[in-house]
Amino acid sequence: MLTKQKQQAAFDALKESQGYKNRMRAPRIVKVVVSSGTGKAKDKNRNILVSERLATITGQKPAARAAKASIAQFKMREGDVVGFQSTLRGERMYAFLDKLIHIALPRTRDFRGVADSGVDQMGNLSIGIKENTIFPETSDEDLKDVFGLAVTIVTTAKTREEALEFFKYLGIPFKK
Repeated sequence: MLTKQKQQAAFDALKESQGYKNRMRAPRIVKVVVSSGTGKAKDKNRNILVSERLATITGQKPAARAAKASIAQFKMREGDVVGFQSTLRGERMYAFLDKLIHIALPRTRDFRGVADSGVDQMGNLSIGIKENTIFPETSDEDLKDVFGLAVTIVTTAKTREEALEFFKYLGIPFKK
């Protein structure tokens, strides 16, 4: 299970390769952001469905995200709800990451690992998930209402290489 103790043990594992002298220098996970777009801004039922599903997946109510600009071709006005986002910290964050790594990702169709190109220069990992049905909380009978979501894991790593090593130690399955 992914816990604070595992993050603290990362210091010992990464000590030689990165040259850490202080435990506070080792990278740690700050937060996990789970977000999803609703697709159709005017469809109230779709907004409610996405909000409720994200709430069951993450364990907390997501915040609505509004459109920043009006786009006439999409019949979207500034301020319309176009997506939802949950920011997880603390115990909920560790529980969600544990569920994502050990249950949800292996349930993904044709899963061969997370691409290491998802780690950016700032040390954060972004994973795109095509179907919300890989999580055990979603019911498989509602297959017509499938939507994708994005998971961003924010760390204190300073470089991409440091973050890659940290994520491998935590058990995130990267492509070989």
